[in-house]
Amino acid sequence: VQLQASGGGLVQAGGSLRLSCDASGRPGNIPAVGWFRQAPGKRREFVAHISWNGGTAYYADSVKGRFTISRENAENTVYLQMNSLRPEDTAVYYCATIVWGTCSGYECYDGNKYDYWGQGTQVTVSS
Repeated sequence: VQLQASGGGLVQAGGSLRLSCDASGRPGNIPAVGWFRQAPGKRREFVAHISWNGGTAYYADSVKGRFTISRENAENTVYLQMNSLRPEDTAVYYCATIVWGTCSGYECYDGNKYDYWGQGTQVTVSS
C-alpha cells in the first residue's frame, strides 16, 4: 500500500486547509486511516481516525470541533478538513493505514497500530 499526503501549506491563524491522503497498491477500498502530526522537537501525536466505511471517526481533543475527517472510497482518498487553524497546529501531517488488524477507541490513537505511512505534508500556521 502506498499513501500520498498532500494539501499542506502556509496559512494565517483562523484560516483553513484541506489535506488529502491518496492510497494505491491495494485492491478494494482502503482500510481504516489515521492522521498524525509531528511538530519540531515534539513527539508524533494522533489527530484523527476514520474507519474503513466512514462510519466511525475519532479526534484528538485538541482538534475536536475544528477538524473533520472524511473519505471518498470511490477515489481511494481520505480528507482532513482543518478549520480555525492555530499556530500550535503547525506540524508535518502524516496519514497512515491499518491493513493487518483493526482498532477500536483509544487503540486507534496509537501510531503503532498502523502498518503503512505516507511521506507527510507540512502545515504552517502563522500568527
